[in-house]
Amino acid sequence: YVCSTWGNNHFKTFDGDIYQFPGMCEYNFASDCRESYKEFSVHIERGLNSNNHPEIQYILITIKEFTVYLRPKVTVVDGRIVKTPYYSSGMLIESNDIYTKVYAKLGLILIWNQEDALMVELDSKFNNHTCGLCGDYNGIPVYNEFIDGDASYNSITYGNLQKISKPNAKCKDPDESQALPSCNRHRHECERLLTSPAFADCRLRLNLEMYIQACMQDKCACTGNEDSFCLCSTISEYSRQCSHAGGRPGEWRSQHFC
Repeated sequence: YVCSTWGNNHFKTFDGDIYQFPGMCEYNFASDCRESYKEFSVHIERGLNSNNHPEIQYILITIKEFTVYLRPKVTVVDGRIVKTPYYSSGMLIESNDIYTKVYAKLGLILIWNQEDALMVELDSKFNNHTCGLCGDYNGIPVYNEFIDGDASYNSITYGNLQKISKPNAKCKDPDESQALPSCNRHRHECERLLTSPAFADCRLRLNLEMYIQACMQDKCACTGNEDSFCLCSTISEYSRQCSHAGGRPGEWRSQHFC
């Protein structure tokens, strides 16, 4: 079971909800939230890169007694910069020019492309025990994330609830009353991109509609500024998730596209 975030502030919970949350504070991405002993936590903070696109600036991981701080091309364990591959009891960190990967024996795999996209896979023993932007992992979409008892939350309210309060943080909470625009005029193009022959092996493995919706929101957000971030980040995520689900996406990038 995988939780991920990518591109233009998209999130996909362990239970399969896809939503957008544009917060730029430090947030609990996924943590073990049992009262007694917490085995792990993963926090993230996004910022805007030089092209004004959201990217993950750092990831802060605690695994039992270790603290791991990841930035692009830098790995810090317990306050020391370390060379990768880094091994220690029950944990392996690998890193190359494209990805940083953390494997923890307690049942967690984390993969970050050092830019916008992060994926965390958890062992099913954490079912119903997690909290954060990735949700509670109870196997039921919407419930206890966007509907809790009698209360229902929109994705911005839900995201703001996951903020880590730091004494001197100067970040603003996104406005909870903002509705997302309707982006239906982009449906045709997004459908075409995500059902191209390269993804024939992916159709039955993933919920295509969710990625079409995310692609449509990307196109809306990038009004007229068609750079590769707008076009490619959701397609890249669809391709990664397809491989992760055992599919074999074909070559969809070309010299002129992404």
